[in-house]
Amino acid sequence: MTGPRLPGLALMAAIVAACSPGDDATSDSGPTDAAVIAQGETLYADFCASCHGANLEGEPDWRQRNPDGRLPAPPHDASGHTWHHSDETLFNITKYGTAAFAPEGYETDMAGFEDVMSDEEIRAVLAYIKSEWPEDIREIQSGIE
Repeated sequence: MTGPRLPGLALMAAIVAACSPGDDATSDSGPTDAAVIAQGETLYADFCASCHGANLEGEPDWRQRNPDGRLPAPPHDASGHTWHHSDETLFNITKYGTAAFAPEGYETDMAGFEDVMSDEEIRAVLAYIKSEWPEDIREIQSGIE
C-alpha cells in the first residue's frame, strides 16, 4: 500500500485493524503476578526505557513528527494511547514492530523484539506497563478486543 503518511491516530487505527485475532501467545490475565511484573520492569528498563522513558512518560511532543518525519516514542503511562489497544495488538507491535502493521513505506523507530525477548518476556513487559496504570484505565483496556 502506498500513499500519504498517516497522522499518528490514523496509523494506530491501521495497526489495530492489521492485528489478527487468535494468537494464544497474546493471552494476558492482567498485571497481578508480582514476579512477572518485576521481571517486566527489569526488561522494560533494559529494552524500552531509552525511548519510552524510565517512568513510561515517552518522548517530548510525541504527537508531533520529528524533522525526519518519524513520530517520537509515545508514553506508556495513562497519558498516552497504549491503553487504547488490546493486549493482542500491544503484544504484536512489541514482537514484530510497528512497521509490520503500518502502510508500506511508513518509517518508524519502533523495531520488533521477536529476536530479543521471548513471548513470555514480552507479556511480562506489558504486565509491568499495565500495572502502572490506574485501575479504571486497566478496566477499560481489558475490555478492548
